[in-house]
Amino acid sequence: MNRLSDAWCWLESHALLSREPSQSDAFRRVSRDGLDLANDPQGMTRFEARERLSGPLHPALEDRVRTNFDLGDYETACFAAMKAVEVSVRDASGLDNSLIGVKLMRAASQPHQNGKVGGPLADAGAEGGEQEAASALFAGAMGAYKNPASHRTVDFDDPVEAAGIPGCGHATRMVQRDGRHATAEASQEAGVPGVRL
Repeated sequence: MNRLSDAWCWLESHALLSREPSQSDAFRRVSRDGLDLANDPQGMTRFEARERLSGPLHPALEDRVRTNFDLGDYETACFAAMKAVEVSVRDASGLDNSLIGVKLMRAASQPHQNGKVGGPLADAGAEGGEQEAASALFAGAMGAYKNPASHRTVDFDDPVEAAGIPGCGHATRMVQRDGRHATAEASQEAGVPGVRL
């Protein structure tokens, strides 16, 4: 009985069941969203993907990404998310517009090695393998999700895969954090008092 009660509460909390105004308070009916879910062969997959995006996205992603995702235009949603990351990297790194995509990611996050200064967003305090991994993360995401959609039609038909775009929000926050670190380091090197954030 507890499992049934839990399931019922879950259905109500996800607006798949709703009250029927013409009936008593205890009466419930399948909601419009519940009917849509039941009638769509991909309904559960789409539902799971929407649940992954149920919280707030990074402000740079919220409008374009969520709207396109909700419309089922996963290609545009992924492209918009990666474009926001690219813009954030360019802004935080101070690199010019001649660098784009994977090359921009590599230049911005080039690891510090053998005494050579790395990219403006590389964390000099991190271990070399961690610096390389961060660089590969950004370059790989750009190469896998933005580049293909920039050059040809890509069919992102799996909403759960496309729902991975909130990771772009995390990436955007990392860029902003690393950009603040780079600015603080540059200020300290120039003799301007600053605090490493």
